[in-house]
Amino acid sequence: MTSPQSSPSASSELLDALRGWFATVGDVVVAFSGGADSALVAAVAAEQLGDRALAVTAVSPSLAGREADDCALLAREWGLNWTTVTTDEMESAAYRANDADRCFHCKTALMDALAPVLAERSAVPVLGVNLDDLADHRPGQRAAIAAGARFPLVETGFTKASVREVSRLLSLRTWDKPAAACLASRIEHGRAVSVTLLARVDRAEDLLVGLGLGQLRVRHHGDTARIEVEPVDFARVIESREVVVDGLQRLGYRYVTLDLAGFRSGSMNPEPGAEDRT
Repeated sequence: MTSPQSSPSASSELLDALRGWFATVGDVVVAFSGGADSALVAAVAAEQLGDRALAVTAVSPSLAGREADDCALLAREWGLNWTTVTTDEMESAAYRANDADRCFHCKTALMDALAPVLAERSAVPVLGVNLDDLADHRPGQRAAIAAGARFPLVETGFTKASVREVSRLLSLRTWDKPAAACLASRIEHGRAVSVTLLARVDRAEDLLVGLGLGQLRVRHHGDTARIEVEPVDFARVIESREVVVDGLQRLGYRYVTLDLAGFRSGSMNPEPGAEDRT
């Protein structure tokens, strides 16, 4: 991933603003998925608040195993005050139905799981939402706001690009981490989400990650797996065609396709061009 371009002074000003935000908010609980956005929020919260900042990773079948592992690793590397909670979105029929509001039900489950922690610490829930996210199809934001969550990156003027640039300024290794999303975002709307399908997608993407691919998705369309990677990585997929086809067919896919449009975050969302990171 290439570095975003912004002036050092602009990045420093944004970082100062974010640090100042945490200096006034009190104790916080950071929803920490390990992605670039929540990682920056967690790192700066820990820097400014110490143990008054708690990073919490929500564990469920919709979280990719490699992402859960990386959250634990980042917490150790950075000395975060960190824990996990288990969310029960799979118990919700509305979530499993996988309609356009699936993320609303998922975020509701997250906020419900955080509620006891927030009450115990008298803390404010904070999420790694940035300005660019506000224009995307992200119904989960409604659930978070209704539960009292705040978005420090929005309040201090961060875009996706500036999140990565400020993260690089702080030498956070997440500055160029590929964008992630819950595994349910790989399943076309209207097709029921199940633990079995989520596990299949997770294993399919693990196979591609093992080939050295970075930004990718394996989209689930019944018996077809639609692979999205950056166009620069098309050749690598083709070179590994036999391994990819064999591996995905062993997981139960009959057809294995490479999407020539390339990686598009949110390509299965109901609104064209909307992000799918939840």
